Amino acid sequence: MDDRQQAQEGIDLDRPNAARVYDYLIGGELNYAIDREFARKILALRPESRKLALMNRRWLRRAVRFGAEQGIRQFLDIGSGMPTVGHVHEVVQAIDPACRVVYVDIEPIAVAHSKIVLQDNENAGMVHGDGEHPREILEHPTTTRLLDLSEPVMVVMAAFVHFIPDARDPAGMIATYRRAMAPGSYLALSSGTFEGQGEEVRRAAELYKQSGTDVFPRSRAELQALLTGFELVPPGIVYTPEWRPDDPADVGPHPEQSSQLALVARKPS
Repeated sequence: MDDRQQAQEGIDLDRPNAARVYDYLIGGELNYAIDREFARKILALRPESRKLALMNRRWLRRAVRFGAEQGIRQFLDIGSGMPTVGHVHEVVQAIDPACRVVYVDIEPIAVAHSKIVLQDNENAGMVHGDGEHPREILEHPTTTRLLDLSEPVMVVMAAFVHFIPDARDPAGMIATYRRAMAPGSYLALSSGTFEGQGEEVRRAAELYKQSGTDVFPRSRAELQALLTGFELVPPGIVYTPEWRPDDPADVGPHPEQSSQLALVARKPS
């Protein structure tokens, strides 16, 4: 399918898309020239950006594996992005094939390719929707078919809330998901941050803004304010490589260079 056909199907090729840029940075192929051009500008500012994107992806895998090890058998991944090797369903279904996963994204390419990847997987599905509107996601037929919210669930928001300004009430959005989650459920969340960062990170954020995708990095205190009704799981809010690394050597001397804070929190029983 060429660019003109894709555009006719609702895919905006006039500006880069954050999910497709991220896909390019982690080595994916579900992106376009406009995305690669923008990614090269980010790489010119921060040559380590590929490595940093992979740090977030590895944190995501550790977080959902942790959830599965705690007995969670259903996962709701908000803003899931492009399907890549080691996606949530692959990680958790390797622990228990009965784990059920619902992915949510608004980007048409992410949705189309996820549906292809998942077409033979009866325990995973894709919702084309905006995760900022929890009721629409929670009441979607795919969600209600795969997830039983009377039982614990892990809700994943990897690199999602930093696209939502305070004016759109991310705390209220998260609270709506929390109210739908059974006691003993978990929230796994990562977000860009300016905390501990150099000026190049602010310039990268400005590039995103100029491209039409504004970002709102948050500090530890600002992320903590989004977690009313949850209890942080140790080690709390840390840079992505610091969150329960598989090997202490993976953290490295400068974990702040990940530019992302991460956490897992539990809804008390």
